[in-house]
Amino acid sequence: MSDATLRIDDGRTPRISIAAPSDYFALLKPRVMSLVVFTALTGVVMAPTPPNLVIAFASLLAIAVGAGASGALNMWFESDIDALMTRTRKRPIPSGRLAREEALAFGLVLAGMSIFTLGLVANWLAAGLLAFTIFFYVVIYTMWLKRATPLNIVIGGAAGALPPVVGFAAASGELGLSSLVLFTIIFVWTPPHFWALALLKSDDYARAGIPMLPNVAGPDRTRLEILIYSALLAPIGVLPYLLGYASPAYGLVSTLCGVAFMLFAFATYRNREGDAAKTAARRLFIFSIAYLFALFLTLVVERILHLTAITG
Repeated sequence: MSDATLRIDDGRTPRISIAAPSDYFALLKPRVMSLVVFTALTGVVMAPTPPNLVIAFASLLAIAVGAGASGALNMWFESDIDALMTRTRKRPIPSGRLAREEALAFGLVLAGMSIFTLGLVANWLAAGLLAFTIFFYVVIYTMWLKRATPLNIVIGGAAGALPPVVGFAAASGELGLSSLVLFTIIFVWTPPHFWALALLKSDDYARAGIPMLPNVAGPDRTRLEILIYSALLAPIGVLPYLLGYASPAYGLVSTLCGVAFMLFAFATYRNREGDAAKTAARRLFIFSIAYLFALFLTLVVERILHLTAITG
């Protein structure tokens, strides 16, 4: 390890930052941010009245910055375990390119800016929900649940499920049943999605001391839980159609995707040894992303077409 790295790691010696703009961008967790923005957009378009385009854009930008702030604060707090895990050890802080205090300051500034901006351009209900989302992800999930209980993903999934509620509130100034249905879909989707990844990365989590379900209850119990949550998710995914918020086309897409999710989950449950087990878990993880994207994209397209039709 170089002397420069040692100066970074001790956290006390003043130094000149060697971080590049790309390192600060990496702190934002851009892939997670893109999912947050997409689900928040779904909440915006599901509002009962057509949203103002300028307010909608500014709101989504503020939500994106809030998601980035959460990512930066997550990396600040978890830099110790990130250094132990193969999939995270090249992040800016554990690799020595950026100091923890820089990430902390960056995240806090972005968090404050995003909440204040959303309150000004939209309303303070949405801003309060965004503040709660950031708090829940950083304090409740990152600082407490993740290292304390194998239920970390189950409870902590609420943070990732809130963006459509924030988007809906930004567009309408209120909470609505349709946004709570979107919340429920993401909330129930989160455990099988992340447990599929945990099956693939259980050695990483064990090395870092994170009590993910495969490391605490074992891979077979994890596969059973994945199957149970997938069985719950399949009908929940159809709720927007059943409750009248989506068309029969969405009903068909969500039903087919729910059946496919169940098949991938069953394959993961059945294949428990060697490469077949890894392949099944990897396929479930990849399809779970496609599942959520397909459902929410269908809702967005349907709603935009509907709004276009009624506004001429």
